[in-house]
Amino acid sequence: MIDIQDVTVYQQQTPVLQHFSLRVERGERVAILGPNGAGKSTLLKLISRELYPVVRDGSHVRLYGSESVNLWELRSRIGFVSHELQEDYTPYTRSLDVILSGLFGAIGQHDHLQASDEQRQRAIGLLQQIGLIDQEQQMFQRLSTGQKRRLLLARALIHQPEALILDEPANGLDMGAAALMLKQMRQFCQQNGSMLIATHHVDEIIPEIERVVLLSQGTVVADGPKEEVLTGANLSALYQTPLEISEQNGWYRLWHC
Repeated sequence: MIDIQDVTVYQQQTPVLQHFSLRVERGERVAILGPNGAGKSTLLKLISRELYPVVRDGSHVRLYGSESVNLWELRSRIGFVSHELQEDYTPYTRSLDVILSGLFGAIGQHDHLQASDEQRQRAIGLLQQIGLIDQEQQMFQRLSTGQKRRLLLARALIHQPEALILDEPANGLDMGAAALMLKQMRQFCQQNGSMLIATHHVDEIIPEIERVVLLSQGTVVADGPKEEVLTGANLSALYQTPLEISEQNGWYRLWHC
């Protein structure tokens, strides 16, 4: 699904990823874990084509085997959810239209973008699925943070994508809203969807995620099965503070020593 080989990516004048490589197969569920500033969001922007790497021999970014991905095709195969999208989204858009906007790659309602009756019914079904059917006509700006995040997840799902890519999916949500968000992520995985999440919270790593990549200062410092990578020693080194980790029913939690 994703094949990144020896890339260097700048944000303004600063190199964030240097000689970076990562491969994610179709059907995999992977968490990218690292502290703030590790390069997680830059990596996701590279995948979504918001950023491009320095052009040089031997360096490439391939999605589904191609270096020249059509953005419309990419949106239909991969759904993206991020805090940045939530902050930038047009505030006066009604909830149903937020979901429908995902069909057109828009961040608001536009009169020239008209959904079909079948597409509207699919969007209504997603509103029911995320528990917001009673908010169909509510403006985006008047929703809670958790409701906004669930709505953007439904927007990502409107294409019935093969994969979801999420940047800190439960960040800023209260316990109830976070639990609902994680439940919907689990349901997607249980329907054989691929998933890549970037986070600095181990409790966002749902049981269905099998592989964890630890990222520090734009470099992969560990990559492998979740139970092998999520250790107290690895995470203490990653976050530069003494930590222990516990696991229960596939969920992990960090403890300060």
